[in-house]
Amino acid sequence: MLAAIATGPIALCVAVASTPTTVQAATPNKPTAVRTAAATADPGGYAQLFLGAWLRSSADDETSAQAQLAHSMAPDVSLPEPASDALPAPQSVTAVRTAQRGGNAWSVTVAAQYADGSVRYYAVPVVADGPGASFAVTGAPGEVAGPVRATVPKSPYGETVPQGDLSSAMGEFLAAYLTGAGEVDRYLSPGVQLTAVSPAPYKAVAVQQVSAVEVAAAAEEVSADGTPVHVLVSVEARDAAGRWPLAYEVTLKARSGRWEVAALQTGTARDGGAR
Repeated sequence: MLAAIATGPIALCVAVASTPTTVQAATPNKPTAVRTAAATADPGGYAQLFLGAWLRSSADDETSAQAQLAHSMAPDVSLPEPASDALPAPQSVTAVRTAQRGGNAWSVTVAAQYADGSVRYYAVPVVADGPGASFAVTGAPGEVAGPVRATVPKSPYGETVPQGDLSSAMGEFLAAYLTGAGEVDRYLSPGVQLTAVSPAPYKAVAVQQVSAVEVAAAAEEVSADGTPVHVLVSVEARDAAGRWPLAYEVTLKARSGRWEVAALQTGTARDGGAR
């Protein structure tokens, strides 16, 4: 190879396809293909932006910034004509559900929340190109009923953990994590990295309840080293603005006769990963 480099240039052939992407090296006998996943269209944000501009615009003032934005996103959609006693513009608009209707056509349900606490839902028709690089609103929004609230499944945390070493450790750990009182590292299993919230948002944290999946945690029985348990810790955090009920799912592992934090969960008891 050194001789080849010295005597002349090496040619590389790179073939790139639009979707998915394929990169092929110029090895004569064994070409290597690296495939990347195709991008997925996500029209939710586009529909949200359009509906916010549409609800805040008026056909009586088509030169306003909101009217021009709505027209730029959907030139064929008429603007509303709110009456003088109509609700003020919504405080916020949020895409809550996206459904693909077929091909590149989508229907996005967007919620508009008003100052009086009311919420109205609109279905916005959107079309996207294949990879989702561009979108267009294809018609006027339609007001619809809001999504039905899903049935909440039974919590896996069915074992109540009494006041004791485990609940005290959880209180100290979350105080370090949320108030900066102490070092988070002292509560972590070896190899686990977890950074405290910074700047610390709260002045004090008090544990209200600890529930567990496993009976061993409820009995505060420290098992063999490496044994995991999963707990849900409900706390009351305080700052200058008031008191805030918070909850954290924590995976603990036994080591040397005590429980250490192995993960601060971002989802259910079986989801992994400290953050």
